[in-house]
Amino acid sequence: MFEPFASVRVDEKNPCSYIPRDCAQKNPEILYNYGMSNEHFPFGKTTVPKLTACSNNKKVEVRSPRFTGLSWLAFPALHAAYKHVQLELEFRPEAWDGVLLLAGERDDLQGDFMALIIHHGYVEFRFDCGSGVGIVRSSETVKLNEWNILNIYRHRWDAWLQLNQEKRIQGRSKGLFSRITFREPLFVGGPGNTSGLERLPVRNGFWGCVRNLEINEQRYRFPLAPQGDALNGFDVEKCTADRCSKVPCEHGGKCLTTGGDTAVCLCPLGYTGDLCETRVDLQVPSFNGSSYLRYAGLAETSLSWLELSVTLKPTSPDGVILYNGHHSDATGDFIALYLTEGHVQFTFDLGTGCATLRSKRPVRLGEWIEVRVSRTGRLASLEVENEPEREILAPGAFTQLSLPLNLYIGGAPTSDIYSSFNPGNGDGPTKVGILAEALGGVNVGSCGHACEARPCGDAECRPLRDRFTCRCRPGLPHPCPAEPEELRYPVPSTRPVIPTSPIPSFTGSDSYLHYDDADTMKRIISYKVDINMRFRASSSNGLLLWSGRQSDSQEQRDSNEDFLALGLDQGYLILAYNLGSGEATLRYNLTRLDDDLWHRVRAERNEQRASLVVDNGNGVFAESPGQLRQLNTDTGLYIGGAPSIRITTGGRFLKGIVGCISDLVLDADYSVPLSSPDQATNTHTCIP
Repeated sequence: MFEPFASVRVDEKNPCSYIPRDCAQKNPEILYNYGMSNEHFPFGKTTVPKLTACSNNKKVEVRSPRFTGLSWLAFPALHAAYKHVQLELEFRPEAWDGVLLLAGERDDLQGDFMALIIHHGYVEFRFDCGSGVGIVRSSETVKLNEWNILNIYRHRWDAWLQLNQEKRIQGRSKGLFSRITFREPLFVGGPGNTSGLERLPVRNGFWGCVRNLEINEQRYRFPLAPQGDALNGFDVEKCTADRCSKVPCEHGGKCLTTGGDTAVCLCPLGYTGDLCETRVDLQVPSFNGSSYLRYAGLAETSLSWLELSVTLKPTSPDGVILYNGHHSDATGDFIALYLTEGHVQFTFDLGTGCATLRSKRPVRLGEWIEVRVSRTGRLASLEVENEPEREILAPGAFTQLSLPLNLYIGGAPTSDIYSSFNPGNGDGPTKVGILAEALGGVNVGSCGHACEARPCGDAECRPLRDRFTCRCRPGLPHPCPAEPEELRYPVPSTRPVIPTSPIPSFTGSDSYLHYDDADTMKRIISYKVDINMRFRASSSNGLLLWSGRQSDSQEQRDSNEDFLALGLDQGYLILAYNLGSGEATLRYNLTRLDDDLWHRVRAERNEQRASLVVDNGNGVFAESPGQLRQLNTDTGLYIGGAPSIRITTGGRFLKGIVGCISDLVLDADYSVPLSSPDQATNTHTCIP
């Protein structure tokens, strides 16, 4: 499925229009929203290489500034602070030295002044009331790349400092004078235009972020006046570290800050969730607007001709479907297939100008459609479902298409490529395996399809809209009559699964399968486990899966012994586990599963945190107590039940499941052979 990666509106008369590259040079005073470039500009101003418009200057709104050693913000001079100062500062340093805050009587730092600096990692509060400098130094160093809270209190010549709620350190200025005169601006993040910095042990500005400054009960707002309190500034950026520090992306996910005050994880291929915490069984990919799949580009395979067919179910009227280009700066040859206002559009450029085809009618959202594109030389055609074919001739004399860059489906890693046509993407003459041939991807989810139930057994399941096709692989058993090519099932995806071997059924009483092989147990005994099971049950209570610790029947079982259990309790699925420091139980109360219908469940554990999902519904989550994170069991894996089940499970289950289990996959890459266990007791063949 596709949701918008970028909303687009193509100029029919000039489909390749984009912002001129000399836009910034013609408008050097353009204001920006996201901070400074690598060069230095006044606060709130910069030149940028690419813009979405060259008019209507926009002011920066830096609510949490980041300073880069030469940066600073200037605020009005302190008032009513000559005798008393109470200050709180929240900052995130990236270096061991720098000026955090500076205020004084003169711009050459002669006479009275007050300064907050970081020196060799320690915070120092230096102040001079006119007769000698007093220094108060923290007892601990700052925490680099973490948020620190600093509190300062000064009354006349006495002061104390407290960093991160540690011990208060006291100090006193020299001489008899007890008042500080403030006439110069209050500088934050650097010394501003102050000279005479030899009075301080550091001269460079602060490296890092500031998100809170309060002096004498006045909370300072960092945007420029009138929106904020800042009078001026230099080379100040927006701080994004705070947002990503609260988003611990897992499994190699990358944190991306958004335009607001939030951040999102860009998950690698095979994982999904807000933190990329959930492994997903991808059969039919879905895209959410920040997603894409990446493939090898078409290169020279589409020089003279191109045949493209895409089947998709759009859920939004705008978004990229496919793109392949020649240059990373969006110039030169490219092909792009995309949706805009519900219409399918295909744009291509052979190097001498763009040509765009547009479907006559908007597509229906939430329904499968097939899009076909054909190109021979300069002539291209577009056909959407049953609409008449539309044709166009590309301008210019060039007839060949070269696409050496990666091909993207569902989106792209940067919107820069869209400047050549205002979104899009394309495909080539060779058949692309939607997942098998992907080089990588980001934030790709599962669309939910019958192929996820593995209806073809060991054969290949190929999605066909809401149906599927089973393709026999040479040398493997086929669940249907063997044919050299494909056997298509013209039936809905809810058809019964045809197994490659008998499905085991369980009676609930001393009926189980047992596995103790290395391939199975290395996926159970670990810091992580991913269980994907398909079953049906007629009993309201019963054990589906168990792995635990061996214990003599006469011994008192340790309440903190490691175990992992999946089963039914009063018709509802439960997942229970103990890693040695406390038991956790998840109960899926959204759906009863004792209806003798097939259900698919996903149970995942990542160290102490676990999740449970039934039939692709909403998940439930739990976390085990204590500090232990690895499961250590030695009984092997029991499926459908267990011997002496009350003793084996410590009274958690009294009987096994009454029903069938057709599929069990561990860690998404290992299908447990239900037809060939190490031991099978009182099991029968399930009638589908």
